[in-house]
Amino acid sequence: MTTSSPAPEPDPPSVDVVLPCLDEAAALPWVLERVPPGWRALVVDNGSTDGSDRIARELGATVVHEGRRGFGAACHAGLTAATADIVCFCDCDASLDPADLLPFVREVRAGRADLVLGRRRPRSLGAWPVHARAGNLALSRLLRRRTGLRLRDLGPLRAARRADLLALELTDRRSGYPLQMVVRAADAGWRITEHDVPYAPRTGASKVTGTWRGTFQTVRDMSRVLQESPAREGAAS
Repeated sequence: MTTSSPAPEPDPPSVDVVLPCLDEAAALPWVLERVPPGWRALVVDNGSTDGSDRIARELGATVVHEGRRGFGAACHAGLTAATADIVCFCDCDASLDPADLLPFVREVRAGRADLVLGRRRPRSLGAWPVHARAGNLALSRLLRRRTGLRLRDLGPLRAARRADLLALELTDRRSGYPLQMVVRAADAGWRITEHDVPYAPRTGASKVTGTWRGTFQTVRDMSRVLQESPAREGAAS
């Protein structure tokens, strides 16, 4: 009598890429095709009605559903679902290329940085609207005052170790999530670096910074984060 050996367990992903997603069916094929081989794409569906979750699954991504609306809610759901040592974040609208994360991951893995951020460099005038750029500049200046960091962008393309990110105990579930990550990392003494990355016009309409109103809401959320005390109650020492 012969017995079959159990199928070998798949190798764990070397890197998880969190892709917050709300109605990005048109952009998903290009974005997922650009995720480096061996990395796992975690598409966090935040209530899409255009079949984004089905398309992502058909294209081989792992789909996580987050019912609570908000950019931060989607990002954090992806972080908590991740299992790889290094976690990256990237928008799911084809404005940023996940392949540009390769040097970010190398830098984290080599121990040269704890958090690597992408400084968006627009490929065209329409890639980054004036109101969104102005809001980002204002927040960068406020961040410098709050932490001393001389960053030129607070873009969504970034990489860090999963355990370290979880230890930051991020609480913002709206537009302030990316900034809160940087502020708390700075307070914890992390080495934070920034690299230029190409920034293309997004596919489809923006849900956040496509309008002055959306930009104002984002700046308001992030300004609230900047008012956090460096010594958070209950934070690990």
